[in-house]
Order: sequence, then structure tokens, then C-alpha cells
Amino acid sequence: MIKKLLGAAAMVAVTCSAIPASAANMGGCSGENLAKAESSIEAMPDGEGKTMAQKEIAQAQDAMLGGKMSACAMHLNKAMHAGMTK
Repeated sequence: MIKKLLGAAAMVAVTCSAIPASAANMGGCSGENLAKAESSIEAMPDGEGKTMAQKEIAQAQDAMLGGKMSACAMHLNKAMHAGMTK
């Protein structure tokens, strides 16, 4: 019984130590990257793609301020793709 509990505790410890490392590599959600994305979107011609990208940037900023880094990275990625495709 104790061996099972120690094993479970070890698994939790390993999992918790790996989560911040993977979150750091999720990529992209920083003030610098948001600024780069905003400047490239501002250079785009007006249209549906630019509007969509601006909305995604706003959602990325809201997520970043809320501490939701994975959501921020997702919206930042969508903004860059919207800017490339349209």
C-alpha cells in the first residue's frame, strides 16, 4: 500500500516538474512577440484578414493579461495565420 502511494507521489512530482518546461516551450506568448505580430498586421492592407488578425491579437492580449499563456499562444498563432492567408 505504501509503495503504491509513494509511486503515485513520484508520478505527480515528475508530472508537475515537466509542466512548466512544456509551457515555456509552447512558444510565442510574450510582449515582444505580440508587438512583432501587431506591427506586421498593421502593415497589412485593410480587409477581412487584417480584421480577423486584429481580433485574434486582442484576444491574445486578454489571455496574456489573465495568465492564460496557452490561450494567448493559440490566439497569437491564429492571428499570424490570418495575416498570411488573406
